[in-house]
Amino acid sequence: MSSIQIGLRLHDSEELPLEERLKRVKEQGFSCVHIALGQIKGLPKETEALTPGYAFYLKRVFAGAGLDIAVLGNYQNLAHPDPVKLKEIQARYTAHLRFASILGCGMVGTETGAPNAEYAYDKEACRSEEALRTFITNLRPVVRDAERFGVILAIEPVYKHIVWNPKRARRVLDEIASPNLQIIFDPVNLLDPEEIGRRDEVLAEAMELLYPEIAMVHLKDYVLENGSMKAVGCGLGEMDYTAVLRFIKEKKPCIQATLENTTPEKAVWSREYIENIFDRL
Repeated sequence: MSSIQIGLRLHDSEELPLEERLKRVKEQGFSCVHIALGQIKGLPKETEALTPGYAFYLKRVFAGAGLDIAVLGNYQNLAHPDPVKLKEIQARYTAHLRFASILGCGMVGTETGAPNAEYAYDKEACRSEEALRTFITNLRPVVRDAERFGVILAIEPVYKHIVWNPKRARRVLDEIASPNLQIIFDPVNLLDPEEIGRRDEVLAEAMELLYPEIAMVHLKDYVLENGSMKAVGCGLGEMDYTAVLRFIKEKKPCIQATLENTTPEKAVWSREYIENIFDRL
Protein backbone atom coordinates (compact mmCIF):
# COMPACT_ATOMS: atom_id res chain seq x y z
CA MET A 1 0.00 0.00 0.00
CA SER A 2 1.84 3.08 -1.21
CA SER A 3 -0.83 5.45 -2.50
CA ILE A 4 -1.35 9.13 -1.81
CA GLN A 5 -4.70 10.88 -1.21
CA ILE A 6 -4.61 14.19 -3.04
CA GLY A 7 -7.00 16.94 -1.99
CA LEU A 8 -7.53 20.61 -2.55
CA ARG A 9 -7.54 23.74 -0.42
CA LEU A 10 -11.23 24.47 -0.66
CA HIS A 11 -11.00 28.23 -1.10
CA ASP A 12 -8.91 27.65 -4.24
CA SER A 13 -11.85 25.86 -5.86
CA GLU A 14 -14.55 27.38 -8.05
CA GLU A 15 -16.78 29.73 -6.06
CA LEU A 16 -20.19 28.05 -6.05
CA PRO A 17 -22.87 27.26 -3.44
CA LEU A 18 -21.33 24.78 -1.00
CA GLU A 19 -22.96 21.56 -2.20
CA GLU A 20 -22.23 22.40 -5.85
CA ARG A 21 -18.69 23.42 -4.95
CA LEU A 22 -17.98 20.11 -3.25
CA LYS A 23 -19.52 18.16 -6.10
CA ARG A 24 -17.23 19.98 -8.51
CA VAL A 25 -14.14 19.25 -6.38
CA LYS A 26 -15.06 15.55 -6.31
CA GLU A 27 -15.62 15.52 -10.08
CA GLN A 28 -12.11 16.93 -10.50
CA GLY A 29 -10.73 13.79 -8.88
CA PHE A 30 -9.93 15.03 -5.38
CA SER A 31 -10.60 12.91 -2.30
CA CYS A 32 -10.31 15.47 0.51
CA VAL A 33 -10.14 19.18 1.27
CA HIS A 34 -8.44 21.62 3.57
CA ILE A 35 -11.08 24.03 4.83
CA ALA A 36 -10.72 27.37 6.60
CA LEU A 37 -14.20 28.61 7.48
CA GLY A 38 -13.27 32.26 7.14
CA GLN A 39 -12.20 31.75 3.54
CA ILE A 40 -15.45 30.29 2.20
CA LYS A 41 -18.17 32.79 1.37
CA GLY A 42 -21.42 32.05 3.18
CA LEU A 43 -19.96 29.78 5.86
CA PRO A 44 -20.16 31.20 9.41
CA LYS A 45 -16.73 31.56 11.00
CA GLU A 46 -17.35 33.23 14.38
CA THR A 47 -16.26 31.29 17.44
CA GLU A 48 -19.78 31.40 18.87
CA ALA A 49 -21.19 29.90 15.65
CA LEU A 50 -19.18 26.68 15.96
CA THR A 51 -22.03 24.66 17.44
CA PRO A 52 -22.59 20.89 17.29
CA GLY A 53 -25.49 21.44 14.90
CA TYR A 54 -23.30 23.38 12.48
CA ALA A 55 -20.68 20.62 12.66
CA PHE A 56 -23.25 17.89 11.96
CA TYR A 57 -24.60 19.90 9.01
CA LEU A 58 -21.14 20.19 7.42
CA LYS A 59 -20.43 16.54 8.16
CA ARG A 60 -23.52 15.48 6.19
CA VAL A 61 -22.73 17.79 3.27
CA PHE A 62 -19.13 16.62 2.92
CA ALA A 63 -20.08 12.95 3.33
CA GLY A 64 -22.74 13.41 0.67
CA ALA A 65 -20.06 14.66 -1.71
CA GLY A 66 -17.72 11.79 -0.85
CA LEU A 67 -15.03 14.12 0.47
CA ASP A 68 -13.03 13.92 3.70
CA ILE A 69 -12.10 17.07 5.59
CA ALA A 70 -8.37 16.53 5.90
CA VAL A 71 -7.77 19.55 8.11
CA LEU A 72 -9.73 22.41 9.63
CA GLY A 73 -7.51 25.47 9.39
CA ASN A 74 -7.29 28.07 12.16
CA TYR A 75 -4.26 30.20 11.36
CA GLN A 76 -3.99 32.68 14.21
CA ASN A 77 -1.13 34.10 16.21
CA LEU A 78 -0.39 32.11 19.37
CA ALA A 79 2.47 34.50 20.12
CA HIS A 80 0.25 37.59 20.24
CA PRO A 81 1.70 40.00 22.84
CA ASP A 82 -1.67 41.25 24.14
CA PRO A 83 -2.82 38.85 26.91
CA VAL A 84 -6.51 39.66 26.35
CA LYS A 85 -6.26 39.00 22.62
CA LEU A 86 -4.22 35.88 23.29
CA LYS A 87 -6.99 34.44 25.47
CA GLU A 88 -9.46 35.05 22.64
CA ILE A 89 -7.15 33.30 20.20
CA GLN A 90 -6.68 30.30 22.50
CA ALA A 91 -10.45 30.10 22.99
CA ARG A 92 -10.89 30.05 19.22
CA TYR A 93 -8.47 27.12 18.96
CA THR A 94 -10.44 25.28 21.63
CA ALA A 95 -13.67 25.93 19.71
CA HIS A 96 -12.10 24.61 16.48
CA LEU A 97 -10.84 21.48 18.23
CA ARG A 98 -14.27 20.80 19.71
CA PHE A 99 -15.89 21.49 16.33
CA ALA A 100 -13.46 19.14 14.55
CA SER A 101 -14.21 16.35 17.01
CA ILE A 102 -17.91 16.45 16.03
CA LEU A 103 -17.23 17.16 12.37
CA GLY A 104 -15.20 13.97 11.98
CA CYS A 105 -12.09 15.92 11.03
CA GLY A 106 -9.08 14.55 12.87
CA MET A 107 -6.89 17.62 12.62
CA VAL A 108 -6.86 21.36 13.27
CA GLY A 109 -4.02 23.06 11.43
CA THR A 110 -2.08 26.15 12.43
CA GLU A 111 1.07 28.09 11.68
CA THR A 112 3.31 29.37 14.46
CA GLY A 113 2.92 33.13 14.52
CA ALA A 114 5.15 36.11 15.18
CA PRO A 115 5.85 37.99 18.43
CA ASN A 116 3.90 41.08 17.37
CA ALA A 117 0.26 42.05 17.04
CA GLU A 118 0.51 42.50 13.28
CA TYR A 119 1.61 38.88 12.64
CA ALA A 120 4.41 40.46 10.61
CA TYR A 121 7.72 38.87 9.66
CA ASP A 122 10.57 40.24 11.74
CA LYS A 123 13.46 37.88 11.14
CA GLU A 124 15.42 38.67 14.29
CA ALA A 125 12.38 38.66 16.58
CA CYS A 126 10.73 35.59 15.07
CA ARG A 127 13.90 33.50 15.30
CA SER A 128 14.75 34.51 18.86
CA GLU A 129 14.75 32.11 21.78
CA GLU A 130 12.27 34.37 23.58
CA ALA A 131 9.74 34.06 20.76
CA LEU A 132 10.05 30.27 20.77
CA ARG A 133 9.55 30.08 24.53
CA THR A 134 6.47 32.33 24.27
CA PHE A 135 4.99 30.19 21.53
CA ILE A 136 5.55 26.94 23.43
CA THR A 137 4.04 28.39 26.60
CA ASN A 138 0.94 29.59 24.76
CA LEU A 139 0.63 26.36 22.78
CA ARG A 140 0.56 24.04 25.81
CA PRO A 141 -3.05 24.67 26.94
CA VAL A 142 -4.27 24.34 23.35
CA VAL A 143 -2.58 20.95 23.03
CA ARG A 144 -4.20 19.87 26.31
CA ASP A 145 -7.57 20.66 24.77
CA ALA A 146 -6.62 18.70 21.65
CA GLU A 147 -5.98 15.72 23.92
CA ARG A 148 -9.34 16.15 25.66
CA PHE A 149 -11.22 16.24 22.35
CA GLY A 150 -9.22 13.46 20.73
CA VAL A 151 -8.12 15.68 17.85
CA ILE A 152 -4.67 16.35 16.43
CA LEU A 153 -3.32 19.89 16.52
CA ALA A 154 -0.84 20.12 13.66
CA ILE A 155 1.67 22.96 13.41
CA GLU A 156 3.07 24.02 10.07
CA PRO A 157 6.68 25.24 10.10
CA VAL A 158 7.18 28.32 7.90
CA TYR A 159 10.45 30.17 7.38
CA LYS A 160 8.74 33.51 8.15
CA HIS A 161 7.32 32.37 11.49
CA ILE A 162 8.61 31.40 14.92
CA VAL A 163 8.97 27.71 14.08
CA TRP A 164 11.00 28.45 11.00
CA ASN A 165 13.08 25.34 10.46
CA PRO A 166 12.98 21.58 11.17
CA LYS A 167 15.17 21.82 14.29
CA ARG A 168 12.80 24.34 15.91
CA ALA A 169 9.84 22.14 15.03
CA ARG A 170 11.57 19.15 16.61
CA ARG A 171 12.15 21.15 19.80
CA VAL A 172 8.48 22.08 20.04
CA LEU A 173 7.40 18.47 19.55
CA ASP A 174 9.86 17.20 22.14
CA GLU A 175 9.09 19.84 24.76
CA ILE A 176 5.30 19.50 24.48
CA ALA A 177 5.64 15.70 24.21
CA SER A 178 2.03 14.98 23.22
CA PRO A 179 0.79 12.43 20.68
CA ASN A 180 -1.86 15.00 19.73
CA LEU A 181 0.73 17.53 18.51
CA GLN A 182 1.87 16.73 14.99
CA ILE A 183 3.18 18.37 11.83
CA ILE A 184 1.77 19.66 8.56
CA PHE A 185 4.69 19.37 6.16
CA ASP A 186 4.68 22.15 3.57
CA PRO A 187 8.05 21.86 1.81
CA VAL A 188 7.84 25.22 0.05
CA ASN A 189 6.99 27.09 3.26
CA LEU A 190 10.29 25.91 4.78
CA LEU A 191 12.34 27.50 2.01
CA ASP A 192 13.90 30.87 2.75
CA PRO A 193 14.44 32.67 -0.59
CA GLU A 194 17.79 33.91 0.70
CA GLU A 195 18.98 30.31 1.11
CA ILE A 196 17.24 28.62 -1.80
CA GLY A 197 20.49 26.92 -2.74
CA ARG A 198 20.06 24.76 0.40
CA ARG A 199 16.61 23.57 -0.67
CA ASP A 200 17.39 19.87 -0.88
CA GLU A 201 19.31 19.95 2.40
CA VAL A 202 16.48 21.72 4.26
CA LEU A 203 13.84 19.31 3.01
CA ALA A 204 15.98 16.26 3.73
CA GLU A 205 16.49 17.50 7.28
CA ALA A 206 12.75 18.04 7.72
CA MET A 207 11.92 14.55 6.53
CA GLU A 208 14.58 13.03 8.76
CA LEU A 209 13.75 14.95 11.95
CA LEU A 210 9.98 15.18 11.68
CA TYR A 211 8.81 12.11 9.81
CA PRO A 212 7.18 10.30 12.79
CA GLU A 213 4.89 13.29 13.40
CA ILE A 214 4.16 14.35 9.81
CA ALA A 215 0.39 13.93 9.66
CA MET A 216 -0.42 15.60 6.34
CA VAL A 217 1.29 17.42 3.49
CA HIS A 218 0.65 20.67 1.63
CA LEU A 219 1.77 20.70 -1.99
CA LYS A 220 2.49 23.84 -3.99
CA ASP A 221 5.25 25.24 -6.20
CA TYR A 222 7.21 28.48 -6.28
CA VAL A 223 8.90 30.92 -8.57
CA LEU A 224 11.59 33.37 -7.49
CA GLU A 225 10.99 36.98 -8.52
CA ASN A 226 13.50 39.68 -7.54
CA GLY A 227 14.68 37.70 -4.52
CA SER A 228 11.20 36.92 -3.21
CA MET A 229 9.17 33.77 -3.52
CA LYS A 230 5.78 33.60 -5.22
CA ALA A 231 3.62 30.54 -4.52
CA VAL A 232 1.97 28.88 -7.52
CA GLY A 233 0.29 25.58 -8.29
CA CYS A 234 2.33 22.38 -8.51
CA GLY A 235 4.19 22.03 -11.77
CA LEU A 236 4.16 25.74 -12.57
CA GLY A 237 7.44 26.71 -10.89
CA GLU A 238 10.89 25.56 -9.81
CA MET A 239 10.11 22.97 -7.11
CA ASP A 240 11.44 19.42 -7.47
CA TYR A 241 9.03 17.09 -5.64
CA THR A 242 10.86 13.84 -6.34
CA ALA A 243 12.41 13.40 -2.87
CA VAL A 244 9.24 14.49 -1.05
CA LEU A 245 7.02 12.12 -3.01
CA ARG A 246 9.49 9.27 -2.54
CA PHE A 247 9.40 9.95 1.21
CA ILE A 248 5.59 9.81 1.14
CA LYS A 249 5.59 6.60 -0.85
CA GLU A 250 8.05 4.89 1.49
CA LYS A 251 7.09 6.34 4.89
CA LYS A 252 3.53 7.75 4.74
CA PRO A 253 1.23 5.46 2.75
CA CYS A 254 -2.25 6.92 2.09
CA ILE A 255 -1.37 10.27 3.67
CA GLN A 256 -3.62 13.16 2.73
CA ALA A 257 -1.87 15.86 0.70
CA THR A 258 -3.77 18.99 -0.30
CA LEU A 259 -2.82 21.20 -3.21
CA GLU A 260 -2.45 24.92 -2.56
CA ASN A 261 -2.31 28.03 -4.76
CA THR A 262 -4.09 26.34 -7.63
CA THR A 263 -6.75 27.91 -9.82
CA PRO A 264 -9.98 26.14 -10.82
CA GLU A 265 -8.64 25.90 -14.37
CA LYS A 266 -5.30 24.36 -13.38
CA ALA A 267 -6.20 22.24 -10.32
CA VAL A 268 -6.65 18.96 -12.22
CA TRP A 269 -3.46 19.59 -14.19
CA SER A 270 -1.51 20.10 -10.94
CA ARG A 271 -3.03 16.95 -9.39
CA GLU A 272 -2.06 14.89 -12.43
CA TYR A 273 1.43 16.41 -12.41
CA ILE A 274 1.98 15.16 -8.83
CA GLU A 275 0.36 11.78 -9.51
CA ASN A 276 2.58 11.19 -12.55
CA ILE A 277 5.75 11.81 -10.54
CA PHE A 278 4.47 9.63 -7.68
CA ASP A 279 3.56 6.75 -10.01
CA ARG A 280 7.01 6.76 -11.65
CA LEU A 281 8.87 6.40 -8.33
